[in-house]
Amino acid sequence: MEGFIELNIDNIESKHICCAISDKKCADSYQAKKDWLKQEFNNGYVFRRLDERAKVFIEYGPAEFAWVPITAPNYLNVNCFWVSGKYKKNGYGKALLKSAIDDAKEQGKSGLVTVVGTKKFHFMSDTKWLLRQGFEEIEKISSGFSLLAMKFDENTGNPKFNESVKSGECPDKEGIVVYYSNRCPFAEFHAKESLIETAENRNLTLKVIKINTMEEAQNAPSPATIFSLFLDGKFMTTDLSVCMDSRFDKVIDKLKK
Repeated sequence: MEGFIELNIDNIESKHICCAISDKKCADSYQAKKDWLKQEFNNGYVFRRLDERAKVFIEYGPAEFAWVPITAPNYLNVNCFWVSGKYKKNGYGKALLKSAIDDAKEQGKSGLVTVVGTKKFHFMSDTKWLLRQGFEEIEKISSGFSLLAMKFDENTGNPKFNESVKSGECPDKEGIVVYYSNRCPFAEFHAKESLIETAENRNLTLKVIKINTMEEAQNAPSPATIFSLFLDGKFMTTDLSVCMDSRFDKVIDKLKK
């Protein structure tokens, strides 16, 4: 694809991964994301981006190895997919999506699958845009997530959410509980640093759970394994800004309305 590059085990240390490029406070979690990618390349994971200093990229891989609680045999699962700022409306999103579709067909896959917010969620792909590109909603759950699929053959079986996400709740029923993984270079810093002060200032208990393995991710209580915050057991948001003391009340109050 002209203008795009694909990261791999050989070039990833010398190439940026789009997010948190200049954010020094997230340097450790930025490297953790690169380390996560190195591991996932062995499972057929793809990270393709515009060859610019920009947030224009797509990540996907075999759904059997996806770090999300879904069952989707013979699908490719699209994880992060982002076109930002001045790069929007230039055809980059369609080109990146086409590259994933072409890969899926070449591999004999049944189609593409992805988790989104039934309404737009932070750090998740644009639901309405994906539906316009040919995805269809297969399943939605009470916590506000939808499972979309682009099937190449209508006779193909549907993917589904795993049982662990169906209730929209986590096992711990008091205070703030966060699940996160190194799929995002921002998540670890904010979950382990920003949120501590935020919880203390509100006398809320805090439990931060890092998802360390694919198996843990596939059995997580939220489909958003990058970052999910629960309050008193109920899923609240994927918005990382909720970790910040100046944003917590605004985000939570809006969600409670």
